[in-house]
Amino acid sequence: MLFDLISMINNGEFVGAFLLLLSYAALILVMLPVHEFAHAFSADRLGDPTPRWNRRLTLRPQNHLDILGTIMILLVGFGYAKPVPVNPANFKHPKKDMAITAFCGPLSNLIMAVLSVVVFKAICFFTGETVIITSGSAITISSLWIYYCYIIFIEVFASINLSLAVFNLLPIYPLDGSRIFAVFIPNRWMWKIEQYQMYIMIAVLVLLFTGALTIPLQFLRHIMGWVICTPLHLPNYF
Repeated sequence: MLFDLISMINNGEFVGAFLLLLSYAALILVMLPVHEFAHAFSADRLGDPTPRWNRRLTLRPQNHLDILGTIMILLVGFGYAKPVPVNPANFKHPKKDMAITAFCGPLSNLIMAVLSVVVFKAICFFTGETVIITSGSAITISSLWIYYCYIIFIEVFASINLSLAVFNLLPIYPLDGSRIFAVFIPNRWMWKIEQYQMYIMIAVLVLLFTGALTIPLQFLRHIMGWVICTPLHLPNYF
């Protein structure tokens, strides 16, 4: 995001730079709180009052945002918020209910991505403007105005929400996907994995920042993008 912003300013695209900055601010204040609220709400509905006791059953950004995670979104395009505390012992079916609680976070990102693409499709439909993908990542636009809408709704909101959904669904501890995957493996295996959670997380961050996960994550995002865009008769922007 930071590099895109600098590039726009250098090219004299001050309106685009302002809209990009505004959309990222809205993204941080909406996307991360919604993701964490989805965890908190599902856990609360399944019988665990822990999120409510910790004031996480809210959409207020200050209750969810993590400083480092927010900075990461601004620098590399994705980040994280404070994890919602959950006590599986309060669930009627601990493993299954924990998996549901974990899945609701990425699901909220997928829903926000779909809504962003739908809004962009509606704008294109009612204005007659278009954004066409040509030669891989190159795009052809019918006006500068629709290009700004493309940046906000596709390049920022939809793209980052899809990236977060895909990343969090990886079956790697402590990502949400590991809680879903835990339903299918014995408890003793999960206990063993949790003993090394810090080392696993460090390894994931190293793979992330060295780009080792870039290709598989882009591939998965492209597949999800195709699932979203095809029914709307849009090119796969992802």
